[in-house]
Amino acid sequence: MITTTSSLLASLSAGKPIFAQAAGGGAAQLVQGFSLALGVMFLFGFIWGVLKIWSGANAISKGDPDGKAGIIAGIIIAGAAAIMGALFAIFGLSGGVLTPSF
Repeated sequence: MITTTSSLLASLSAGKPIFAQAAGGGAAQLVQGFSLALGVMFLFGFIWGVLKIWSGANAISKGDPDGKAGIIAGIIIAGAAAIMGALFAIFGLSGGVLTPSF
């Protein structure tokens, strides 16, 4: 399809969107897709963090001094969603925070 300048100007004056993004529904679907992917990622991250905490506690019970680092790493991994949401809010970027969905 070849579009000439005059037909492009006619569409603009008629109020028709030129680009597909201007039509509306694409942005909402994109945000919903990112929200779903974020929810799945946080689900796996939470489970991994809990297992990391558990293995760190097990290492401490066996006398390994590196178990404390495993517990701290597990807390950071499991709480990544809350930590990032808080950091975004602190720096005034709360509009960029997505709510994970499942």
